[in-house]
Amino acid sequence: MDIQGTRMTRRLFLQRTGALGLLAAAQQLLPACAWTNAATNIHSSVWSQTPLRGEVIDLTIGETPFTVNERTATAITVNGTIPGPVIRLREGQEVTLRVTNRLGEITSIHWHGILLPPVVDGVPGVSFAGIKPGTTFTYRFPVTQSGTYWYHSHSGGQEMLGVYAPMILDPLQPEPFHYDRDYVVMLSDWTFESPESVLANLKKQPAYYNFQERTAGEFFSNIANWGLRATLKNYLMWDQMRMNPTDFADVTGYTFTYLMNGMSPGANWTGLFRPGEKVRLRFINAASMTFYDVRIPGLTMTVVQADGQNIQPVAVEELRMGVAETYDVIVEPTDDRAYTIFAETLDRSGYARGTLAPRPGMEGEIPERRPRPLRTMEDMGMSMKGMEMDGMDMPGMKMPHGSEMAMRGMEIRGDQPSMEPSDPKPNTEHTQHDSEMPSTQKGQHPQDMSKMPGMEEYDQRRSRIPGSEPVKHAPDDHGTGNQTVAEYSQNRFGEPGRGLENSPWRVLRYTDLKSLTPYPDQREPDREIELHVTGNMADRYMWSFNGKKYSDAPEPIRFHYGERLRLTFVNDTMMEHPLHLHGMWMHLENGAGKYLPRKHTVIVKPAERVSVAVTADAPGRWAFHCHLLLHMEAGMFRVVEVSDKES
Repeated sequence: MDIQGTRMTRRLFLQRTGALGLLAAAQQLLPACAWTNAATNIHSSVWSQTPLRGEVIDLTIGETPFTVNERTATAITVNGTIPGPVIRLREGQEVTLRVTNRLGEITSIHWHGILLPPVVDGVPGVSFAGIKPGTTFTYRFPVTQSGTYWYHSHSGGQEMLGVYAPMILDPLQPEPFHYDRDYVVMLSDWTFESPESVLANLKKQPAYYNFQERTAGEFFSNIANWGLRATLKNYLMWDQMRMNPTDFADVTGYTFTYLMNGMSPGANWTGLFRPGEKVRLRFINAASMTFYDVRIPGLTMTVVQADGQNIQPVAVEELRMGVAETYDVIVEPTDDRAYTIFAETLDRSGYARGTLAPRPGMEGEIPERRPRPLRTMEDMGMSMKGMEMDGMDMPGMKMPHGSEMAMRGMEIRGDQPSMEPSDPKPNTEHTQHDSEMPSTQKGQHPQDMSKMPGMEEYDQRRSRIPGSEPVKHAPDDHGTGNQTVAEYSQNRFGEPGRGLENSPWRVLRYTDLKSLTPYPDQREPDREIELHVTGNMADRYMWSFNGKKYSDAPEPIRFHYGERLRLTFVNDTMMEHPLHLHGMWMHLENGAGKYLPRKHTVIVKPAERVSVAVTADAPGRWAFHCHLLLHMEAGMFRVVEVSDKES
């Protein structure tokens, strides 16, 4: 994304770097969410720091010294803290938020997941011009929903530098679940490098931050398990693709410190409880580039909200959070001991950590770290079923602009990544990207759920999941903006995600999510728009949709006001992407019948085909993008325009 006026200039970065010495001597920043650590009175109110409430709220964005692990740098903050202040409003009220810019550059605030007029959505270059230095912008909108949300800058790298905070909207009606205590648990990531330096490093060397590549010892172990020929073929395959099976995060724990409520793992954010109480935890992933796997060993988490929306409760021991997703869970600690809230990164290069405890100063045991996962053939969209394992070709391993890769001799043994997946006779083939097609003519969606693994008895109350059988990729490989093409894509909502497939406990899946009540618009989508998630890490770190970054495809994606349409995302890359649509809900077509869950951010796994239904009820221009900050900045961004069909 290249929005004029929102990038931090090199000069400004150098000015900030030069200021570090002075700022280091300044007073340290106290993380806003240290409130619970500071709280020593278990009888205190749910919030140890009073949130901002009322009809008029003033926010100031400025530079503030921030200390992590005894090292101080300059952060960009809202009202001087990381995270910024909790804003707590009530459904039905109208709020005025006056945001003053004390920076030397344009800034903005986007209210993530909030339904509001586009002029106050807060995306410079799309819905407004941004907030110029020294000025105040007034956001005013009615609060029409409830739940857990957050707000953040939508300008350049400011989000990575600290401009994010929780927003809680209390419902008019009583909550459908009970709890005794209520904590925000905001996850994020912090680096002492500037966002510009991080992006420059990735453009020079895509694996700059990946220190978990396969080792020589692993190579010999693979030979022992798979045989020499299969091992060589496997390594050659990845080399020819100019990719690495350990690519799970562009930016890792090498530079990131992972934060929970603004505190490092060593600082140990702590929330207090009385044994036997029900504690509501509002998890918000406000990281710039990090997926988290969240668990609390010893406690079952009952998920009651997803992206601020009530769902039918689901009991799990672990859940994966894409960037920008929120999950509200209720836990019931009964023992008089400390429990560790453990948020491990997807690539296993680090973790954020906090504690639930009956008394301040207690610490729970840190869980044993898990080995980093490996990408498999499924992540490449390969159709392998029925293939001979000796002397075989691998037709699914297709390279853009080139021929399929022959993989004769690869044998399947031992702990070699899975090669099970797709149907050898895929019954459909996608036709055209970014096209408008009547949903009843495409043929590749609705599948009988009874054909899905583990669903022997088809539940008539469930609905079809588009893409639940493999769909063959069309000949269009999206040009030089796309490094690889998954020959077959398939819905993977029923999978917990790479690295969690062998978990001994229950992990949340998208197929578990069902809204608490039937969603209001039960119309079938009239048409379908298919977007391919594309990228080329090996060549200048480019990310895009349909092979084109935003600057090369500025024309909006057009929705017709009032229509019901299907958005289908096909991930041609080998990374997970959290896709976020502003202004409207996405109903996840996960088979939940009349209870499709509403989401503002949806994870799309590698080689996955994901469909969401959207009611185009919000006229105006809205942002749509990957919420990995650097992917968005590199071009994985579009504008959606909702207007009358005639216009």
